[in-house]
Amino acid sequence: MDKVTILSYDRIYKNFIEDKYLHGYDEYYFRNQQVKKPEGGWRHLHSSEVENLVKNANTATNWDDIWVTDDFDTNLVKNNRFFGMVRIGRIRNEILQYHDLRIPVGITDSSIVSCDIGNDVAIHDVHYLANYIIGDRCILFNIQEVSTTDHSKFGNGILKEGEDEDVRVWLEVMNEAGGRRILPFDGMITADAYLWAKYADDKKLQQRLFEITQGSFDNRRGYYGTIGEGCVIKNCWILKDAKIGPCCYIKGASKLKNVTINSSEEEPTQIGEGVILVNGITGYGCHIFYSVVATRFVLGDNCNLKYGARLIYSVLGDNSTISCCEVLNNLIFPSHEQHHNNSFLIAACVMGQSNMAAGATVGSNHNSRATDGEIVASRGFWPGLCSSVKHSSKFASFTLLSKADYPNELNIMLPFSLVNNNTSKNELEVMPAYWWMYNMYAIARNTSKYQKRDKRKRKIQHIEFETFAPDTMEEAIEARKLLEAWTGKAYLLSVGQYVETMSYEELRKVGKNLLENEPETAKALTVYGEGMEHGKRKVHILKHYEAYHAYGDMLVYYAVRNIARFLKDHPDYTIETLSAELRKKEQREWINLGGQLVNGDDVENLRRDINEGRLNSWADIHQRYDELWNRYPLEKLRHAFSSLRFLYKEKSHTLTSEIWQECLDRAARVQQFVCDQVYETRKKDYENPIRSATFRNEEEKIAVIGELDEISFIKQIRKETEEFFQLVKR
Repeated sequence: MDKVTILSYDRIYKNFIEDKYLHGYDEYYFRNQQVKKPEGGWRHLHSSEVENLVKNANTATNWDDIWVTDDFDTNLVKNNRFFGMVRIGRIRNEILQYHDLRIPVGITDSSIVSCDIGNDVAIHDVHYLANYIIGDRCILFNIQEVSTTDHSKFGNGILKEGEDEDVRVWLEVMNEAGGRRILPFDGMITADAYLWAKYADDKKLQQRLFEITQGSFDNRRGYYGTIGEGCVIKNCWILKDAKIGPCCYIKGASKLKNVTINSSEEEPTQIGEGVILVNGITGYGCHIFYSVVATRFVLGDNCNLKYGARLIYSVLGDNSTISCCEVLNNLIFPSHEQHHNNSFLIAACVMGQSNMAAGATVGSNHNSRATDGEIVASRGFWPGLCSSVKHSSKFASFTLLSKADYPNELNIMLPFSLVNNNTSKNELEVMPAYWWMYNMYAIARNTSKYQKRDKRKRKIQHIEFETFAPDTMEEAIEARKLLEAWTGKAYLLSVGQYVETMSYEELRKVGKNLLENEPETAKALTVYGEGMEHGKRKVHILKHYEAYHAYGDMLVYYAVRNIARFLKDHPDYTIETLSAELRKKEQREWINLGGQLVNGDDVENLRRDINEGRLNSWADIHQRYDELWNRYPLEKLRHAFSSLRFLYKEKSHTLTSEIWQECLDRAARVQQFVCDQVYETRKKDYENPIRSATFRNEEEKIAVIGELDEISFIKQIRKETEEFFQLVKR
């Protein structure tokens, strides 16, 4: 049981590190390495300075332990208690200003234990400041406690010398049972977290990543906490074992313990009222306000936590925002949005560009006797208002769930789908390619929207923002195959033919012929999906014919845009020479590695090189990510080419100039369709009479929401369409 003990008076500043952990060094060894020595160095106090300090109601355990610079005004140091060796930089009669706060340089009404204080610092009413290095031009005002222990780890999942394994901080992401647990560390990105958590069966990889993380940090004791230059910290309660980067602004925080707060002049981090951060890492340029609680977490760059959000045992990717709700045991890729108090996300891997609506509850465990379920949602996941999804479920890219309480586990394999729980018919309804057919404005705007929201200055995590990319298009290819097989089965059953002995490929052949050559027959069929819900009820595929051809249009749109751009930038190539080069290798498996798309072979090579010791640090692994990203445009081009080959393989084994001309013509039609649908989709809102009912007249409506033709994205898509037509002509 913890209890209050009595020690000798000098223990307040002596024996910061126990003798057995010094190994021949003094207790200031790491402190002296960390501190930036001022120009001209420090000196002892003059006797007259000591006299003035005493007159100003200052005390010290030993005035010889107080070191200052030549530019030191004793009149600005009042009513303080100094313990141990305290080194103080320049103190002049100046004012520091941050926003509307103006506060004099100096040290007043504070207790300071073994600290280094930079130049032009204002420290006022800090009740306990111990074992910290304070940068230049910092403001510390009205704080209860700022302290560092000798075993401080600053949120990293490591152990210091002599510590027991049970004090190590783990993050149990994706699964509440801990089977995918990972160690947080300063510099972790979502690619690292996914690589570690996903391949839990690769025991060698697990051990290597553990060793790499532990070896990335010094396990010796005695490092001081740091507050970078230009920081403002005011009206806070407890900062303990916190490493705070430059230009960070912290106001009214309740508790920051065992954390690294990354911040810089270009990307300052701000932390506001009532915030509690414990055992975690915060990225650059983050904003955390209004009673947020985060424990055991890694927060990416340019993230926002607001309005009472709870982030626990989770990794949140760059450019994400969470407000009000509970997020527990998750790995969330970049560009996630979750704004509502009554939504929660439990034990999931959400692969970015996602949005949780109000009342959405993803990860109910009520269908299991154990906390071992998982949710995996590819890019663009959007559970609608008050939708409830159970473990374990999986969703293809850009799945939209309509408002419903989904009673069973789901495996939605068709991208860009709308999913609905039809209780009146007791069946699950899935409309593939819904976004393409009925909400083109949203899907076309997706890429530019997330690009504009990416405010990062240092882009360590590479992110594919394009909606139509190798991952989504590979899903579209598989979706076409499924629709062929299910359509073929529906037709054969409708004519009374026994299908149980037919293979998947045989069913595909029947369905493909119907979908491509007999549209009226295909449209008249009622098609049911298989393996999409854990239950006995039917899964009705809506508009299967239209969706099948929509997927084909997507593939042409994606492929031609990428190939045409390449041919424009490389005029020495013809379509024949490019085809000859690209068909040498075909990659069908694509992995979303934290937002960066990587082909399956490269991920296997990455794992092997880590396991065999060719990559021995996180810096090495991140460099490999960079190399893969540099190669990605070519790999994406290769996949675009293979996508066209998939569509036209019956005509030719290569991409002839005749087929290419056909593709260009089709792509131009699709581009015009995209442009028209973007306009028509948005036009519905303008023409909706109920939406207009709140306005007195048309003039008021235009004054509030603007002219339809002046919407910036509509103008942008029209410009892109014209540019694409010019590219096709060229």
